[in-house]
Amino acid sequence: MSLAESRVWSGAGKAHLATGRVGSLSCQPLTVFSAIAAPETDDSAPHPLSTTTSPVTDDSSTLDLEAIRAQYPILSRRTYLSSCSLGALSLRSEMYLDEFRERWHDMGASAWYGHWLGRVEDLRGRVAAFWGSTPEELALLPSTSAALAMVTESVPVGERNRVVCTELDFPTLAYQWAVKPEIELVILRSEDGVTIDPQQFEDAVDERTLFLATSHVFFTTGFQQDIEELARIARAAGAYSLIDGYQGAGQVPLTLSRTGVDFYTAGPLKWLCGGPGLSYLYVREQLIQSLRPRITSWFATERQFDFDLEDFEYRSDARRFELGTPALPTVHTALGGQELVDEIGIDAIVARNRALTEHLIDAARSAGFSMRLADPARRTAIVMIRHEDPAAAVRHLAEHDVIVDHRPGFVRVSPHFYNTEEDVDRCVQVLAAFSG
Repeated sequence: MSLAESRVWSGAGKAHLATGRVGSLSCQPLTVFSAIAAPETDDSAPHPLSTTTSPVTDDSSTLDLEAIRAQYPILSRRTYLSSCSLGALSLRSEMYLDEFRERWHDMGASAWYGHWLGRVEDLRGRVAAFWGSTPEELALLPSTSAALAMVTESVPVGERNRVVCTELDFPTLAYQWAVKPEIELVILRSEDGVTIDPQQFEDAVDERTLFLATSHVFFTTGFQQDIEELARIARAAGAYSLIDGYQGAGQVPLTLSRTGVDFYTAGPLKWLCGGPGLSYLYVREQLIQSLRPRITSWFATERQFDFDLEDFEYRSDARRFELGTPALPTVHTALGGQELVDEIGIDAIVARNRALTEHLIDAARSAGFSMRLADPARRTAIVMIRHEDPAAAVRHLAEHDVIVDHRPGFVRVSPHFYNTEEDVDRCVQVLAAFSG
């Protein structure tokens, strides 16, 4: 179907909301997926979650790419291959964002009750189901930096004062402890510039270690670490395991309850296509009651609406780690992005991304480029193409409507399930034509 046809809600639905009759809103399904419908909004329910279809398929070869691509307007305007920086915005997310805005216009603060707080719980439930936890183990925070700060301020430093991370981790992970003089920060070095051998963690994590803190997927190499093994190493030494999963969730399979990981952070910004301003924090159920964050908010207290300044009591679940009013616009866009990811299915996404990644690698090699790559078994959809002037190359690509990113010494290309082989080929062709 056409992009205009896929926007049926954005036209008729908005006009209906504008009449002020929010309670009678009935969204027409977006028929952009075979067997996928957009959620209808039933305002008689506190927080409806009415998309009940099963995943399209676990076989990426049968995905309806035309319908999928119609959900993401940027794909009709640009060759977009930068999902590891920012996932594409969908019409589903726009629908939820429009709903948020129109309820604000129509209901003002009363929309909190039965609507906006309900959407927060809709999202919490979907994310928990997606990554294999209970909703009670999930906190919503403004950013990964905030999530990491909540963890560091929940675990007291005593005789254990060592934190082990790696030089391949995103800097904000190490920064949490770099500014704390009482912490000994150990940074493991990569022998090949791509990976870290689990044995390096085994050798470094000992009775002095407070946290083994590292990434699920490294942001400049695409290497996927074995987080179950890392959790085992930390547990054997009596340390906590903390995994930054922002580059993992949405492009790799994930069942947190089976990993043994103590803390895991991710969010909707990248592969989950939900936008900036929100982060998800998983805290293993068995730990929650023993942790008392020294940073807190009124959302973290058990009797939030008593407004009692003298009788603070932590919530019994992971909401004790939350910090104030959530970013409601992002809650809504994240819900739309998460629904689509759920409906397509992570297995189909992984298979599709793997095919696109291998196509990209083959095309780049044929064009004479060298790359920094992980072994296929641990490779994800982050491809680092060596370049003498990556910033200029990325500007050149943007001038030709090809959107990618760069890191020192490399052009970073990250296809996602909504991309095509033609997208990949065009990116390589335009990059190869750049003379610098």
